[in-house]
Amino acid sequence: MTKQILIIDDEASIRETLSGILEDEGFSPLCAESAEVGLTILEEETVDLILLDIWLGDNMDGLTALEKIKEIYSLPVIMISGHGTIETAVQATRKGAFDFVEKPLSYDKIILAITNGLRFAQLEKENKILRDRTSKVTKIIGESEVIKDLKAQIERVAPTDAWVLIRGDHGTGKELVAQAIHRHSLVTDHPMIAVNCAAIPEELIESELFGHEKGSFTGAHSSKRGKFDQADGGILFLDEIGDMSLKTQAKILRILQEQKFERVGGHKTISVNVRVLAATNKNLEEEIEKGNFRADLFWRLNVVPITVPRLCERLDDIELLVRDLMKRLVSRGLGNKKFSNNALRLMKRHSWPGNVRELRNFVERMAIMCPSDIISEEDVTLFLSPGTGAPTPSQHPEAMRPYEAASFKDAKKYFEKEYLTQKLNENNGNISQTAEQVGMERSHLHKKLKSLEISS
Repeated sequence: MTKQILIIDDEASIRETLSGILEDEGFSPLCAESAEVGLTILEEETVDLILLDIWLGDNMDGLTALEKIKEIYSLPVIMISGHGTIETAVQATRKGAFDFVEKPLSYDKIILAITNGLRFAQLEKENKILRDRTSKVTKIIGESEVIKDLKAQIERVAPTDAWVLIRGDHGTGKELVAQAIHRHSLVTDHPMIAVNCAAIPEELIESELFGHEKGSFTGAHSSKRGKFDQADGGILFLDEIGDMSLKTQAKILRILQEQKFERVGGHKTISVNVRVLAATNKNLEEEIEKGNFRADLFWRLNVVPITVPRLCERLDDIELLVRDLMKRLVSRGLGNKKFSNNALRLMKRHSWPGNVRELRNFVERMAIMCPSDIISEEDVTLFLSPGTGAPTPSQHPEAMRPYEAASFKDAKKYFEKEYLTQKLNENNGNISQTAEQVGMERSHLHKKLKSLEISS
């Protein structure tokens, strides 16, 4: 895609000269005669690099504008000036400028500075993507037949540009499948932009997806790029698509078909090239019958359907999953503990209605609450919630050590309070994030916190 370079200079002749140079080199120039106009353009356009004059004949000079730009945007800024001094150059560098070019401008110097700036920005972008990948769980663990089949489907569809509808129960790992598709796709150097359709209020979802213009509604103090815009050239992941309202479904269908949209409150048509991955835990065919989901949107998304198996369909993977989860807990300083063979056999008899998310929470619970380095069958019996094929909990004195002589009900309450308090602290008191992490509905978690007398 053509790189857009923003020129901020109060001299019309400089803007004209630089625009001609950039066009000759295959760039798309944008021009602003003042810092204020430049900041407005940044809100409305996707800019890859900025050429910024230090001495601007308005209320805001270049160094002040540089500070404001670096506060909001991660863009390379090249300062240009006809009155350059070493002191000014040092000051600009300290404020975040990538380079400093003096007037009269040399064609070769300016192109070299722009080329280096864009290369630096690309490296920064690739490093961020790499950091994001390594900081998240992106690997699908398991060697069962259903998981081997799942991995094979991902390998076949990932290198194409086909849209994928990922289906599966809560906690099965639908987002991991989307991440794996992105990792093996042809646009892996672009970030995957994710949207949780269930977590965004109805009145804000259009702004979130399509962006908005300044002043388009109360609270829109500046323009904002939407998720579709951010995903241009890459992948947009629409999670929990089944929770989207019919009104938004109609709008998103048109955009998916045309790959064009307008921001909320705007009139400019924006074209994008986006590959869409969608995920849902709902039976969309049933939702269509009920009138809750558009059939035309379903057929648009359902190009390649992939179903993620439930944990009860792949119980042979539990040992591998537990081993991987324990490694992650060790990296967080929770201690290196192991489950005994009998404990693992007992866990394979549980129905795991919460799937891998429930298993993850349970393993963390055991790592925190069990005093021994070996987690036994008795420990699992005590802490595993009853379910299909699960044993009835019984007392285990060793595991009860933190609260000796307590009843099972008291022990359970003690653990819940300790566990949820820790999770709240990890999420800085954010109930929505905590609910997502522990696999509970937000309203259910709120009631639980109230019953346990935990302040949020």
